[in-house]
Amino acid sequence: MTNIPLDYETMRLVWWVLLGTLLIGFAIMDGYDLGVGALLPFVGRTDEERRVLINLVGPTWEGNQVWLILGGGAIFAAWPALYAASFSGFYLAMITILLALILRPVGFKFRGKVADPRWREAWDWALFVGGFVPALIAGVAVGNVLLGVPFGLDATLRPHYEGNFFGLLSPFALLAGLVSVSMCVAHGAAVIAARCEGPVAVRARRYGRAAAATTTVLFGLGGLWVAFGMDGYVVTSVQDAAAPSNPLAKTVATQAGAWILNYGRHPWMLIAPALGLFGPLLARHAMGRGASTTAILATSASIVGIVSTAGLSLFPFLLPSSIAPDTSLTVWDASSSHLTLFVMLVATVIFLPLILAYTTWVYRVMSGPVTPDSIGRNPNAY
Repeated sequence: MTNIPLDYETMRLVWWVLLGTLLIGFAIMDGYDLGVGALLPFVGRTDEERRVLINLVGPTWEGNQVWLILGGGAIFAAWPALYAASFSGFYLAMITILLALILRPVGFKFRGKVADPRWREAWDWALFVGGFVPALIAGVAVGNVLLGVPFGLDATLRPHYEGNFFGLLSPFALLAGLVSVSMCVAHGAAVIAARCEGPVAVRARRYGRAAAATTTVLFGLGGLWVAFGMDGYVVTSVQDAAAPSNPLAKTVATQAGAWILNYGRHPWMLIAPALGLFGPLLARHAMGRGASTTAILATSASIVGIVSTAGLSLFPFLLPSSIAPDTSLTVWDASSSHLTLFVMLVATVIFLPLILAYTTWVYRVMSGPVTPDSIGRNPNAY
């Protein structure tokens, strides 16, 4: 252990930042895919227009899934207690997300196999489900984490979950889900407006401006709810950030407004909610002016702000427990060993730049407008 260059506390903090980075990467890279899917039946009015939208995301959506796999892998290896508690508690919700995501490759492949308009429209709505449902459920999951999840740990640290799928659909959780949907729709619309032409781009800007404004309003309502309408969690005992992981070695209490305490201690954190509030407004303005690149950067910034706000508000909690607060999981008591985190960090330092380089190259190759003419010249088009 003495040869590890970073101490245990720092290593845990680094992996908390990395987990947040992977989740933000997924929300930005795959978020626009989800947004395009949710917009497909509305922005595309004809079969040709819908083919344009499908071919906009078709070449890159599989690569964007890497961020989801990396996030799940990071939770499994770096935060095993979080993986066990969340993946068992949110099992049906995650299955719902996976089933919806499966509709995307199936829809891409099967839609064009039959020329019947009813066949293609059915797959168009399947692709809509594949975009709307994962965005909604992901937001609902974050909302439930802020509320506290009904799980506990026994003496051997085995988690037991006492909720059900429909119990996840509380008003605040649904509000968080709608924030996620509007965020992804605005991001997808910005990408459509940047890379498509004609009526498709015009409609995308119209829907995107509405989604951006909705994101700001819903995110603001959610912030007020968190600040004044719900209890948060605070650790009431001393936690040794360098001690071996043991979620049972602390005490936790609920407290009104606890989720905003971090912003008082560290005012620089207010950058995150500011991006979440004003990023969509900048995107709305940019889409109205036809400034496509600015709109994409603004929607990306809003995603960074919204996801970061959730993480910074919760810190140091990863998964608070609503039925047994003392068993809540925090950054300091739910991680893998010091050596495991170090070995994983070395692997991440090697492979994450490769993934970023490959992704950059793919997007550069696939850049440029997607039009009916470009689809006609491509024998591999959907």
